[in-house]
Amino acid sequence: MQYTKAATALARLREFLRTSAFAVGDRLPPERVLAQRFSCSRETLRRAILVLEQEGEIWRHVGQGTFYGPRPATAPLRESLLVQATSVQELVQARHLIEPVVAAEAARRATALDIAKLNDCVSVGRDGPDRFECQKADDIFHQTIATVARNPILSSILTFLSEARRRSSWQSQWDRTYRHIGIKEFKGQHSDHHQRIVDAIERHDPNAAEAEMRMHLEAIIVALQLAPGSPQFSNSG
Repeated sequence: MQYTKAATALARLREFLRTSAFAVGDRLPPERVLAQRFSCSRETLRRAILVLEQEGEIWRHVGQGTFYGPRPATAPLRESLLVQATSVQELVQARHLIEPVVAAEAARRATALDIAKLNDCVSVGRDGPDRFECQKADDIFHQTIATVARNPILSSILTFLSEARRRSSWQSQWDRTYRHIGIKEFKGQHSDHHQRIVDAIERHDPNAAEAEMRMHLEAIIVALQLAPGSPQFSNSG
């Protein structure tokens, strides 16, 4: 009986991947969603995921989720070391230097399906009930842009930056910013910025996408520094 359940879950997962038109690097739905969809337990689902991971159909990143396609061939960054050595200012500056270029490349390569996914990300962030869900949606939005750029090196860098944002120093800074501005106003501004970035990508306008992302990140820098008790950053360029 147990074997039958596992085999059924595996067959359903294969069919789901075949019919969902995932692009390489796309994130699969969470395990709880897939388990409900396939009418199986999470334990049974994980056995099916393990089979496909061993076959190179999908891969998992702890704390990030399960992704379609083979594990990226790029050598992983030494995240545990680098994340601990990264300050809030260094993280903000790195994003300010890198992400506008990533957005420009996404504008050159985006498909209609990519635009739909990015618009979904914006909607999820706008409807987030609390700062934790909003931050999660924000993280997915920026990583999706890196995926749309279709460069595994850029995706790896953005994954590293995402890991860095889980550090306690960043979380403390972000919490002060949310409380200072107010979640409703902050996520509204945030989502408006995201939408303008998506609109530029949809127009396949690299210059506009780069400019909109730069303005978005500059607004984040200002918001971070205005919160009481926040350190002042040097010029981010």
